[in-house]
Amino acid sequence: MTSVNIATFDLDAVEPEEGAPAPDRLIAGDPRFTTWNVEEAEGGIYAGVWQATPGKWRIEYDEWEYFHILSGYSIVTEEGGEPVHLRAGDRLVLRPGFKGSWEVIETTRKDYVIRL
Repeated sequence: MTSVNIATFDLDAVEPEEGAPAPDRLIAGDPRFTTWNVEEAEGGIYAGVWQATPGKWRIEYDEWEYFHILSGYSIVTEEGGEPVHLRAGDRLVLRPGFKGSWEVIETTRKDYVIRL
């Protein structure tokens, strides 16, 4: 029996989306993204799993995002701030207005919840 009020993170049931940073945001490397969106709800709520290969790019957030690092190693740095080193088990919230960079040192996978 399947519930209509439960969204599982069954990645085999989701068609992944492939992507990369916009060329004007790229700082170093050739990072590639794979995203499995498991939930897109009214009100601008998204949840899923995202993975990126090594590289560095500029990021800007208009949305609120909570994420949990599942594997890999990345560094997120806010403009004018100290680097935040992220490894498996780490959790972070990025708030609207965040500007900085994301650097993937080792292919990184995270699960996320985004609210626009």
